[in-house]
Amino acid sequence: MTGWQWVKLVGNFLNLSSVAGVLVGTLGRARLSRGPRGLFFATGYRLGFPVAGAFTIGNVVLSKHERSYFDDAALLRHEERHSWQYFCLFGLPMLPLYGVGVVISFLLTGDPASRNPFERLANLQDGGYVEHPVQPLGKTVTQAFSVLRSRPKGP
Repeated sequence: MTGWQWVKLVGNFLNLSSVAGVLVGTLGRARLSRGPRGLFFATGYRLGFPVAGAFTIGNVVLSKHERSYFDDAALLRHEERHSWQYFCLFGLPMLPLYGVGVVISFLLTGDPASRNPFERLANLQDGGYVEHPVQPLGKTVTQAFSVLRSRPKGP
């Protein structure tokens, strides 16, 4: 680990974002292990939210997948960039700000990542995202309603 990665590791524990990541991993019955670059992996995460291959809280990268999922160097860089975002935003304020980014991106493109500044700064392609173009708001609303209508009804 570099000196700056140590600073981020300690900072994200002090700002409680990594503590929150461990708590969320525990609630999701994930297995915690130490990873490279000051990261920790919480694999086998079982909760259905958020819907993502992986997501980061502090220095904890959570995923429903096994540890080998992070053998992809680009994905690992993407998730580490998110851990830096927690550090730079003093921890947990990242969560509501990220949520605002999701809403703005969805309204602009119909996709939660394409115009989300946090995903763009973490490099969309490294995270496995496909960039969608900005579209008229009416098209986004129509897409959202068609998805809602296509969901199965009942228990």
